[in-house]
Amino acid sequence: MTKDPEPKTEAHDENAPNVADSSEARTLSGLETLRAETAEHRERAMRLAAEMENVRRRSARELETTRRFALERFASELLPAIDSLELALEAAESVPEGLAMTLKLLHDILARHHIKAVTPPVGDAFNPDLHEAMATQPSKEVAPDHILQVVQKGYRLHDRLLRPARVIVARAPDAAPALDA
Repeated sequence: MTKDPEPKTEAHDENAPNVADSSEARTLSGLETLRAETAEHRERAMRLAAEMENVRRRSARELETTRRFALERFASELLPAIDSLELALEAAESVPEGLAMTLKLLHDILARHHIKAVTPPVGDAFNPDLHEAMATQPSKEVAPDHILQVVQKGYRLHDRLLRPARVIVARAPDAAPALDA
C-alpha cells in the first residue's frame, strides 16, 4: 500500500506580512486619517460659525449706532439757527432782521442736506402725490381742481416727499339761485 502524500500546506513564515493584518492596519490608518480630517473640518466650521456670529453682532451694533446718530450732522447744523433765533428774540428792536437771517440760515442748512421746498404756483393743477387739499373753494379766476392758495409749503428730500404742500383747491363757482318771478 502506498502512502497518501501529505497534503501540501503552505509554510507559514512568521516574517512574511499577514495579508489580513495588513488590510486591517490600512483600514485603521485610513479611519484615523478620516477622523483627523473630520475633527479639522469640524473645528474650521466652528471657527467660521463664530466669526459669522461676530460679524453679525458687529453689523447690528454699527447699524444701531448709525440709526441713533443719523441726524447728528443735521442737528449740529441747526444749532446755529436756533442760537440766532434766540438772540433775535432777546433784541426786540431787531426781531424782523434777526428772523430773516435765521430763516435764511435754515434754508441754507436744508439745501446742504438736499431738502427742497415744494411751493406750487397758484393755478397749477392739483397733484395728490405732491399736494394735500385742505379745503375746496369756489373760484371764477382759477379753474376747478387747480390750486387756489398755498397754505403751507411742502418739502422733498432728494426725490422723496417729506411733507406735501397743503393747498386750497378751486372748484366751480356755486350756481346762482334762480329768481322766481
